[in-house]
Amino acid sequence: MTDNARPPVTRRRLLAGGGGLVAAAAVGGGGFAWGRSGRTATADPSAPTAAPHAFHTRPDLAIPVVDVRTTGPTAGGLVFLTPAAGGGGRGPLLVDGAGQPVWFRQVTGPGVIAVDARVQQLGGEPVLTWWEGTIDPKYGIGSGEFVIVDRAYKEIRRLRSPGPTPADQHDLLITARGSAIFFCYEPVGADLRSVGGPADAALVDCVLYEVDVATGKILFRWRGRDHIGVDESYAPAPSGATARVPYDYLHANSLTVDTDGTLVMSARHTWTIYKIDRGSGAIRWRLGGKRSDFTMGPDAAFAWQHDARRRSDGTLSLFDNEAGVTTRSSASRGLILAVDETARTATLVRALAHPDALLAPSQGSVQELPGGGSLVGWGQQPRFTEYAADGTLVASGALPADNGSYRAYKFDWSGTPDDRPMVAAVRGTGEAVTVYASWNGATAVRRWRVRAGTQPDKLAVAATSGRDGFETALSLTGPAVFVAVDALDANGRTIGSSPVTAVPPAAAAG
Repeated sequence: MTDNARPPVTRRRLLAGGGGLVAAAAVGGGGFAWGRSGRTATADPSAPTAAPHAFHTRPDLAIPVVDVRTTGPTAGGLVFLTPAAGGGGRGPLLVDGAGQPVWFRQVTGPGVIAVDARVQQLGGEPVLTWWEGTIDPKYGIGSGEFVIVDRAYKEIRRLRSPGPTPADQHDLLITARGSAIFFCYEPVGADLRSVGGPADAALVDCVLYEVDVATGKILFRWRGRDHIGVDESYAPAPSGATARVPYDYLHANSLTVDTDGTLVMSARHTWTIYKIDRGSGAIRWRLGGKRSDFTMGPDAAFAWQHDARRRSDGTLSLFDNEAGVTTRSSASRGLILAVDETARTATLVRALAHPDALLAPSQGSVQELPGGGSLVGWGQQPRFTEYAADGTLVASGALPADNGSYRAYKFDWSGTPDDRPMVAAVRGTGEAVTVYASWNGATAVRRWRVRAGTQPDKLAVAATSGRDGFETALSLTGPAVFVAVDALDANGRTIGSSPVTAVPPAAAAG
């Protein structure tokens, strides 16, 4: 398939509606709806409310409530989410095993959301990465950039596309050699008569870039249309009223470096996982779809999938949506497959089902956890579940019902913000004062200490208490006009102190 002589369809035209994208869903559109659709779970009266957390120390943060329930031993670490709508603000969110917030960064701007917050390694140091931008809700294609921050949550870099279109949200992989691999979706003119479309149509091509993080130099570029034909797609070809709508025939949505240095890429609209030679760009094999090189064992086939990843034991995991442009079955699932690249067979090792038989028409993830367990993010459905190595459900989590998170992860993470702890005080009856303490993103805080006094430069220790979630309340009974708080680590050392703040006076008698 080659480009025809028509001028390329620009990204501005594509996303601004010049090509009819906003008015009508693109042919084969991937969809990125944040509300729940399709088959939904039975209402749970104990699910988190739509109202976000409200904190005295951080009234600027509207952090969504996350409900977590455990039924067995779980892996350590924090849960990484990117709530994008509904009950609370939008942005990367880290919560502990009880669902209590640890760190939240609220993104702003019309339609701007954050996607795919996770821990990666850059230059031998752990970093936190995510994507920020806007996403067409029908097309499922993003226009934005990647953010990389260090342990102090300071931005190291904003990584942008080196090509003519902005970076898409579906994945970012930072490699051991200091490069970053991600997708861009580039619209081009195409002849689609081979699949029943018009000769002068538009095609949305998936372009994979590998760039040096430090310099931005392009190290590798791969174009889907050079290697994957439109006849592999399960998305309907453009025709009739949709004849001028760009055809999203591939919709790649995850990638990873395999153990042999090749790339493994998932493409939602072809129901296929591709192994790509990192030098020549040639496809070494196809798993699933119309041209599968593998014999698929019983219950091993998948449809409209996301998040294909190699696991430490050599198996391959993925999120089998089973729904997208069409619906193939009534419930999504996490899959673990044994893939024999010599015998060219794929057999089911384990299917991870949600007890409420959720169907997620978009998004979703399956992450291997230490010890062989798995964390499944249910994408468009605002849930995540953790399973032991044998597939036993050990924890269930939920965002507000009108929210969602593209993926869900669990990572060990330690952060020390470069800002100071926050303090707020509320005066009660008589000399009673409640002091509130928080430090957004500080993972080493174990206790809080309040210093109080009648003069700002003469404060004495007035109370101490163990950390209690994102914001800890401490009660004072003695006279306090000014207060400050100190964050203490497990050894009792002060690792941060708030500014001194005045305690509000008592309310005047009515």
